[in-house]
Amino acid sequence: MERVLLKLSGEALAGEKKTGFDEGIVAEVARQIKEVTDGGVQVGVVIGGGNFWRGRSGGAIDRTKADQIGMMATVMNAIYVSEMCRHTGLETEVFTPFACGAFTKLFSKDEAVRCLEAGKVTFFAGGTGHPYFSTDTTAVLRAVEIGAEAILLAKAVDGVYDSDPKENPDAVRYDEIHIQEVIHKQLAVVDLTASIMCMENRMPMLVFGLNEKDSIIHTAQGKLHGTKVSV
Repeated sequence: MERVLLKLSGEALAGEKKTGFDEGIVAEVARQIKEVTDGGVQVGVVIGGGNFWRGRSGGAIDRTKADQIGMMATVMNAIYVSEMCRHTGLETEVFTPFACGAFTKLFSKDEAVRCLEAGKVTFFAGGTGHPYFSTDTTAVLRAVEIGAEAILLAKAVDGVYDSDPKENPDAVRYDEIHIQEVIHKQLAVVDLTASIMCMENRMPMLVFGLNEKDSIIHTAQGKLHGTKVSV
C-alpha cells in the first residue's frame, strides 16, 4: 500500500490508566508509524478523544457543546502523538477543520495531500468540525478525501467478531466480511454513518488489535492478523 489512514482510539493511548496518556504505548505507536513511513507508505492519522472525553459524557449539558469538547480532546491527542512521532525523527503536520491559532493548520485537502507526498505523517484532528459526527466518520471522510487505499482500524480487540468476545467466549472472528453484512448485522466495527460512507465510497477497512506486537507494521505490509472489511 502507498497511502493509508490509521484510526486510533483515544482510550488505547491511555492504556490501563483509562485516561490521559500512557507514554510507553504512544512511543510504541510512534515507532511503528516511523517504520511504516520509512518503508514508503504515506500515513494519515485520526485519533478519538475517549481518553479525555466522550461526546455523550456531558450529562445534562447540550449535546452540541459536549461534542465540541470531544473535538478539542482529539486535538490534544493529535498534538501529543504528533510530537512523539517527531521525537523519532519524523516530520508531521496537524490539521483541524477550525482555527486553533498557531497550534494546527486549517484543513485543506490539497495541502494535506502535499504533506503526505512530502513524507509527513499527517494528523486530522477536531473531527469533522460539526457535532453528531464521530471520529469513525471523520476517519472515513478524510480517507476518501486523501485517496487512501484503506483504513487501518486499530482496536482493543483483534478484529470483527459475530458477537462481543468480552461477553461471549465462543465468539467467532471473521477473517473477511463485506461492509453490507456489517451494516445488516449491526456489528460494532464503526458507527452506522461511517459504515455507509465506506460502502458508498468503496473504502475497505483492515481491523486489528493495537496491543499485538508490530500490528500496525504488519497490517500496512499486507500481513493482517484480524479482519478485512471488504467493499
